[in-house]
Amino acid sequence: MTLTAGCPRCPAPAPEGGTLVAGEWSCPDHGVMPPLWRPVESSYDAFVEHLDRSPDFPTYLPWPLGPGWTVTDFGCVVDPGPAGVRATVTTCVGTTDLDGVVEVMVVAEEPGTGLGRRVAGTHHDDPGEEVGAGPPAVRVRIDTFSVALWAVSTSANDVEFDRSVFAGEAGGRWLWLVLRPASAALLLRDDWILADVGRLGPQLVEMTFGGSPPAW
Repeated sequence: MTLTAGCPRCPAPAPEGGTLVAGEWSCPDHGVMPPLWRPVESSYDAFVEHLDRSPDFPTYLPWPLGPGWTVTDFGCVVDPGPAGVRATVTTCVGTTDLDGVVEVMVVAEEPGTGLGRRVAGTHHDDPGEEVGAGPPAVRVRIDTFSVALWAVSTSANDVEFDRSVFAGEAGGRWLWLVLRPASAALLLRDDWILADVGRLGPQLVEMTFGGSPPAW
């Protein structure tokens, strides 16, 4: 097994911070909830295991990944009961001329899961009233669909203002985009594409894995 269980809402790891019994994760701070399965180190084998744990649920990445971009982290929240997969997250890192090293995190989740909140560093499980208020800040494409995303403020708990957060709805689920540094938001354009990489097949072999995972 290359994935380890943890809390989707906080960094409590197994086994120090909680327990995993009969597929249920018990966090000392958040109680019993579906576990987040995340690799100790990003690798192709771990990613295959991730996709096996989250069938029929999208795992999004910016696509195609540019030269030199690396998948540094990923995970899925899986309920052992009938609810099944609740969320997926990916992180990729690369460099741009304007911003230097850029980190892009993408979360797809069912409402109330709380993983997007943790990754984005916001207070509420769901994006909040900013989503849908006024025109969207950006749009991305998933398959043939244009997905509207609104800016989500992190000013209440982001003293360094080191990231930009966007959220919207795709396929009946919340979609979060978190970019560091904050200025990397300028990368988002109408032709920016997110692909469900679980459908790519042989192209997965061409992806590069490794590097340091984000501290969320």
